[in-house]
Amino acid sequence: MPIQKDFLWGGATAANQVEGAYDQGGRGLANVDVIPHGDDRRAVITGQKKMLNFDEEHYYPAKSAVDFYHTYVEDIKLFAEMGFKTFRLSMGWSRIFPKGDETEPNEEGLQFYEDVFKECKKYSIEPLVTITHFDVPMHLVNEYGSWRNRKMISFYETLCHVIFNRYKGLVKYWLTFNEINMILHAPFLSAGIVFEDGENQEQVKYQAAHYELVASAIATKIAHEVDPNNQVGCMIAAGSYYPYSCHPGDVWESRKMDRHNYSLIDIQSRGEYPPYLLKDLERNNIVLDITEEDKKLLKDHTVDFISFSYYSSRVATIDDSLLDKTSGNLFPTIKNPHLKRSEWGWQIDPLGFRTTINDLYDRYQKPLFVVENGLGAYDTPDAKGYVEDDYRIEYLQAHIEAMRDAIVEDGVPIIGYTTWGCIDLVSAGTGEMDKRYGFIYVDRDNEGKGSLKRTPKKSFEWYKKVIKTNGDDLTN
Repeated sequence: MPIQKDFLWGGATAANQVEGAYDQGGRGLANVDVIPHGDDRRAVITGQKKMLNFDEEHYYPAKSAVDFYHTYVEDIKLFAEMGFKTFRLSMGWSRIFPKGDETEPNEEGLQFYEDVFKECKKYSIEPLVTITHFDVPMHLVNEYGSWRNRKMISFYETLCHVIFNRYKGLVKYWLTFNEINMILHAPFLSAGIVFEDGENQEQVKYQAAHYELVASAIATKIAHEVDPNNQVGCMIAAGSYYPYSCHPGDVWESRKMDRHNYSLIDIQSRGEYPPYLLKDLERNNIVLDITEEDKKLLKDHTVDFISFSYYSSRVATIDDSLLDKTSGNLFPTIKNPHLKRSEWGWQIDPLGFRTTINDLYDRYQKPLFVVENGLGAYDTPDAKGYVEDDYRIEYLQAHIEAMRDAIVEDGVPIIGYTTWGCIDLVSAGTGEMDKRYGFIYVDRDNEGKGSLKRTPKKSFEWYKKVIKTNGDDLTN
């Protein structure tokens, strides 16, 4: 039995990692703009180092990114040549509301996204739009403390009213917050949160997360009111935890880590705080500002589908002597001796993808949407800019096959699949261009130098064939 015929194949990007033009079209400054490349990046994205503007000592890759703002017509044409059925992108909040707390939007920003969506529609490409993908106007960070402040909910609500009405009929699939669980790991990158000295950081993170959860429920409510055809999803950085051994302590630790990872989308999908999370908050003396109105919004406006990123599985143990860790999606994990790793240390586990898909569906019983999956790797172009990226094809082959097994063999309903970084873009974690994911090579280096010329890689033609055969032909 093949994958369903209306399956949405495509690719994914984020505004701050592709658009550039940070000071054009009336756009305001955003948190992602002031995150530098280099040694200080991790301290900034985790909220431990305060960097609220540019300085002369650092390079800020989001300022120019890969200039999608000016090249979207060319880029979308390339996506159409591959046969994309959907294109996942996000909107820069500060491009629509430069400060974030205005009552009237920036028409130039609204028109830009309308033009992008219409360009997609020209090729019958369905936009899949993330409302905020690691994106907060800096004015809201400086003036209100970002998502630590309940006032953020009303600013986000204003944004949602504007975009759902403006793009009615152009956009059907929406995601409220990208990888909402990343607020617990990279709070400045995820939500513009900077910690003050002596502050209870866990209290701040969970309070900010709660306000985002309420905002997500309001977004879902508005979307359904404006257009009953709208489908709204949550989004999680996923990857199931394995116990390091069959020791019961390791098994229980892996369960706890999974629950920690699922906790916020438990609320978005089921409409209430799970008992285990309430107990965790109680044990850590975290008391949240949660109103009865909040509870009703969360209960009445759950998401329509679950979207997620998957790059690798993770490992949990209670053995403190196992200190050998490797990188993952913004947070490290114990090394799995049975898996190979990417050049950035991310463990490659296609079967773990199938496991994660089944875990998510078993848990929520809602349709899934794979909105990020891919391999970050060093690419070496030839004189013409062409890259023979068989390693990327091999990674995607194995993962698409695992997803196909989850659909065909396990019966999991999946709406679509978008590879991460369908065109080379700035890495969210490291700020590098060298960590490439795309089917299209962009001539730009880690210092922002290069012609920005676009050149399809070998994987471009391969993915074109995958889409054309609806995933039946994965051969290289």
